[in-house]
Parts: sequence; C-alpha cells; structure tokens
Amino acid sequence: MKIYAVAALGAAFSLSATLSGCSAFDDSATSADGVEVATAFYPLQYVAERVGGDHASVENLTAPGGEPHDLELTVKETAQVAEADLGVYLHGFQPSVDDAVDTTAEGETFDVSEAVELRPAGESDHEHEDEEHAEEEHAEEEHDHGDTDPHFWQDPLLMADLADELAERLAEIDPDHADDFSANAADLRSDLETLDAAYTDGLAECERHTVVVAHDAFGYLGRYGLEFEPIAGLSPDAEPTPADLAHLQEVIEEEGVTTVFYESLVSPAIAEQLANDTGAQVAVLDPVEGLTDETIDEDYLSLMEANLTALEEANGC
Repeated sequence: MKIYAVAALGAAFSLSATLSGCSAFDDSATSADGVEVATAFYPLQYVAERVGGDHASVENLTAPGGEPHDLELTVKETAQVAEADLGVYLHGFQPSVDDAVDTTAEGETFDVSEAVELRPAGESDHEHEDEEHAEEEHAEEEHDHGDTDPHFWQDPLLMADLADELAERLAEIDPDHADDFSANAADLRSDLETLDAAYTDGLAECERHTVVVAHDAFGYLGRYGLEFEPIAGLSPDAEPTPADLAHLQEVIEEEGVTTVFYESLVSPAIAEQLANDTGAQVAVLDPVEGLTDETIDEDYLSLMEANLTALEEANGC
C-alpha cells in the first residue's frame, strides 16, 4: 500500500489560477480551491478531507457503491491522477491505480508503509488437507497484495498515523496553511483515539471471540482480542472451496458463533447459506472500503462505531 503525492509544477498556468487573477509567474502549487487531492478509495478520502479541511479539494477515484478491489479507471479518473497536486493510493491494492500513477503521475510519490505499520498477510486461519487444491482454486481470483495485509484502516491508530504524515505532505505543497493541516490532523487523531478506546473497552469482556466474516479484511481488529474466520481471502470476490465451508460450519458449531457477517459491497448469498446451514443469523460488518447508497450519509467514524455495536452483540460483550 502506498500514498503518492503528485506536486503539479505547472499548476500556476492552470485555468483556475488564471480565473482567480493569479499571476502567470506565481509558483504556488495550489488552485483557487486549495490543494487538489485525488484519493484511490474511501478511507483515504476521509483522511484527506479531514486533514485538508478548507484548504483542499478532494476527489475520490472509487465512486460510492463501487468495489475498490475491482476498480478500473476511466480516462477521466486517470486524468485526475495525473493532474492532482496530491494523489493518495495504496500500492498493490488497486492495480489500475498503480498503473495510472506509474504512467501519468508527474511529481513526488509517497509510500503509505512509511507512515503506517502494516501487519503481515498471514496464512488463512482455515487451512486443511486440500490446501493445494484451494490455492489453485484461488490463484486467479486473489489480487496480489504482497506480503502485507492492506486493510490498515481497520486500526484507528494507524489511521491517525496516516493523518499526521499526510499533514506534513500537504504542508510541503501548501506551506502557508501548514499550521491548519497540523491542527486538523491533531483533531482527527483525538477522534480516532476515542474510537480506539471504545473498541478496547467494548470488546474487553466477551463470551465469544471468534468472528466469521465475508472476507479477510478485519485482521487489524485482532489486537482487540478477536479471531476472524473469513469466508474468502484478502479479495472479497474469491470463491471458498467446499472444504472451506465445511471448516466454517465446524467452527460455528464448536465456538457457538451466533452471527455470520456479510458486507454491503458484495453478495451476501454465501454468508446466508452458511448461516442457514448452521442456524446462525446474518448481519453486516462493513469493511469501510467504500460507501454505498445506503451509507452515503455515514462516515468512517460512524461506520466503525456501527461495526463495534455489531461485534458486541454477536459476541456477547
């Protein structure tokens, strides 16, 4: 996962600068609307909007309702990557964004792993004797996320680390508002630390600690004492094998799991079938990878708070 900062050196000659009455020789990297930021998907958009505040204009490359793993950039979106003063993305998470950055970005790049500590992409918690067959089955379906788990935004404190670093990157582009960026990042960190405390307290004493989820997007929540059993791997469109489903049925029965969680951006069919076969119920656990028509009025904090409530109810906390 990476963040890329694209400083548009020719922005002084942009139409927006002309319309705002700026001199053609003004070396400012910002437009009349502030720093122009292009983000690859929602969690990055959220941080950019909070930290940039009134001094940034943020465009998200993944539209609401779109599955970020499957994003294919249009010509317009590719142009946004090229023209942005600041481009924010996660290397290896969305190959089309990687390609656009490699071929069109004109300025500096910033790898998000320099700001957040990524956890290793561990092997599946439900391996079994036909592992070799399962690997062949999933080989063409899984995206190549490398050796790390890209879903760092499930950890509020890592989001806070990202905000701090993003404030510094914005300040390099727009030094006149460096203090505002820093203050905005501090405000966001305060909110995120409050969220972290809520998770720590809310999940401290639970009857169960095993959670069955749609795909392997919640590993960072493991530091709150939870263990996740995903139906699919790091990519939500991977199909589980019959052996995978048999293992999950066994886990649900042995651990007394009450709820099989599905996600708003993917089909709930497999989760519903697994729940029907085991007598469990189904509920939504949002990976917070993107907004939908139903969650368009929500934000990162409210979605994470809703997830906490769902986990508390499912695990008897």
